[in-house]
Amino acid sequence: MTDSATAPLLARLRRAAPGTDVGLALGVIALLSVLVLPLPTLLLDLGLALSVTASVLVLMVALFLERPLDFTSFPTLLLLTTLLRLSLNVATARLILSHGNEGPLAAGHVVAAFGGFLMGGDVVIGLILFCILLVVNFMVITKGSGRIAEVAARFSLDAMPGKQMAIDADMSAGTIDDKTARQRRRELEQESGFYGAMDGAAKFVRGDAIAGLIITVINIVGGLTIGLLRHGMAFADAASTFTTLTVGDGLVSQIPALVVSTAAGIVVTKGGMEGTADATLVRQLGSSPKPLAMAAGAAGVLALMPGLPALPFLALFGLAGGAAWFRLKNPMSAETAPLPTGPVAPVEPPIGEALRIDTIRLELGYGLLALAGGDTPRLTEQVKGLRRSIASEMGFVLPPVRIQDNMELPPDGYSIRVKEIEAGHGELRPHKLLAMDPKGGVPDLPGERASEPAFGLPALWIDASAKDEALFRGCTVVDPPSVLTTHLTEIVRETMAELLSYSETQKLLDELPREQQKLVADLIPGQITVGGVQRVLQALLAERISIRDLPTILEGIQEACAGGARAIPAIAGHVRARLARQISDHYTGPAGYIPLITLSPAWETDFAEALTGPPEDRQLAMAPSRLQDFMQRLRAAFDAAGATGEQPVLLTGGAIRFHVRAIVERIRPSTPVLAQAEIFPRARIRTVGTI
Repeated sequence: MTDSATAPLLARLRRAAPGTDVGLALGVIALLSVLVLPLPTLLLDLGLALSVTASVLVLMVALFLERPLDFTSFPTLLLLTTLLRLSLNVATARLILSHGNEGPLAAGHVVAAFGGFLMGGDVVIGLILFCILLVVNFMVITKGSGRIAEVAARFSLDAMPGKQMAIDADMSAGTIDDKTARQRRRELEQESGFYGAMDGAAKFVRGDAIAGLIITVINIVGGLTIGLLRHGMAFADAASTFTTLTVGDGLVSQIPALVVSTAAGIVVTKGGMEGTADATLVRQLGSSPKPLAMAAGAAGVLALMPGLPALPFLALFGLAGGAAWFRLKNPMSAETAPLPTGPVAPVEPPIGEALRIDTIRLELGYGLLALAGGDTPRLTEQVKGLRRSIASEMGFVLPPVRIQDNMELPPDGYSIRVKEIEAGHGELRPHKLLAMDPKGGVPDLPGERASEPAFGLPALWIDASAKDEALFRGCTVVDPPSVLTTHLTEIVRETMAELLSYSETQKLLDELPREQQKLVADLIPGQITVGGVQRVLQALLAERISIRDLPTILEGIQEACAGGARAIPAIAGHVRARLARQISDHYTGPAGYIPLITLSPAWETDFAEALTGPPEDRQLAMAPSRLQDFMQRLRAAFDAAGATGEQPVLLTGGAIRFHVRAIVERIRPSTPVLAQAEIFPRARIRTVGTI
């Protein structure tokens, strides 16, 4: 057979090997088949040997665990080992009842060995031993392990919200990044799922013990009946043969069950222990010489008491006394390390730490530290809420906001820095409230005049006792954390395009659903790079357009690239047209329509004729006087619309929208500029002015 012909066969064999998905499926099917199909004695001996060996392996793994979560497959393994023992019990029972009259080897050599060697040839002793093992397994180990697993599962579920809040707080404070936070959340989910599964898996072992007892009684009664009535055996011979085989079968199943139950108890009782069980026990039992010396003294006293054997207690006295003397002369360094007497030299941080830049940092004067700490850290909670709202509204995961003190700031001052550059600052009064009049002007109330930091509106710091009066007069009253969060929100919205880094773009692409990954693979890097996608998303965020519908954006990029577009403004313009329904919905006012200010045909022509350069890099070359005239007309049109309570958008042609936006951004940064293709066909519009 050629190598090419044997390759598929070898591949199939590897798929069916243990440790693969097909191998596991075949193993489970084989276990279930044993419940129905008769099993030869050779395979039965192999299965019983596998049961004993697997139970010892599980026990050893449990003993050397560093932490319970390192053995998350234990509940499934507990089910499979229980199913294996029950299947072998059924197969053994079938052989005992059908061939028990043929002698002690009717159910295989393993059952015969357990029935003869461990019982010492005495059926009564074997039966008593079987009952003792059953009681120890069922009443002591399994019941205790199940109770511990139940309590651990309950406590783990109760503690989950608090642990999740702690993870969110650490991420908001900047002590951990998103990757570490996701890993901790994953470990938290695994922990709760593991203890919940262990709570249910403990029932498998209890059911196994009960099933073993029932199968044993059925084998004894059924064996005696078959031996007496069918085979005409004497009562003594039937009792000796069938009882010996049955008790041997019970012992060969209960011993592995006892070992696996012990392993389950070790896993669930590890709790908060760190390290393997052997190292932890030795460290905790032998860490101090006093308990060892007391144990040695107790053994010495018992050795001198009349009627008790002196040799065993003297041996224990010597071992415990020697261990106490050794620990006294060699104390554990972790407990008795001498305290440093002189000043400890500070550890110099790595030079690379000086190169790290905080994406967003909020610096507080010492008078504002209570806003981010104490029993009610309102500021920390509001920053977390800000990150959630930005992610939900804009589809952009805001980097963690690092909050730290700055002694160089005024006591009540704060500074917001974006990539180490100050983007905003202000002052708060931590024990007062900020009151603002929606009609403009300063509220007619006693207080300290101020300016609202985010929008520069006139405001007043008032005492908390004057809050009801301010609300009665129609003022807007805000607490200091909300003032700071509002300022932070506006800065984040203004700099959102700058905050979207290459790595954040890659993360957004990686976290798309699996059905969208084919689109990403077709698009990147064949038609555009990740950096190109980043620049398109930045262009959208710069004009406060949500990128939450990332699949549609990627489809728009693919269509633009397929049409020959290479310049980022052209690609972004095509994507904006694909997002017309979203954009139109965003700018629809309370009255249900989009208020528009349009460009006259003359201005449209002037802008179109002023574009120079190749198609992929068009530049606007308009006379400065003409630009100044346009800015004056633009300001007048928007002021007139604003006087009527409208918040209009500027509507232009698609070819000039990008260049008009560059001009408008300098005088009215928050004014949206839309192309005609970006207005959804079924959206209601109303022209409120023309330039």
